Amino acid sequence: MDQAFTDTLRPHLRYLAPGQELRPEDRLRDLGLNSMQAIDLVFDLEDNCGVTLPDDQLTDANFETAGSLWEAVQHARSAVVDAR
Repeated sequence: MDQAFTDTLRPHLRYLAPGQELRPEDRLRDLGLNSMQAIDLVFDLEDNCGVTLPDDQLTDANFETAGSLWEAVQHARSAVVDAR
């Protein structure tokens, strides 16, 4: 997970303590992400990470953990590169 991703994710996780490391296996719901915040998070990820997350990637599975969301962002990045 890169710094832009974790910096974007951190403000949406109210139970992640300041300075606490965000690990790929961390469950986003356990850290305070709810469905309404997930919508705002998608917009922030698209703006800050330079990706567009397609609707078919906005699944519960992709928002399960920090690592699964990171994989979705990486997949969106590779789709942009492949389209060029």
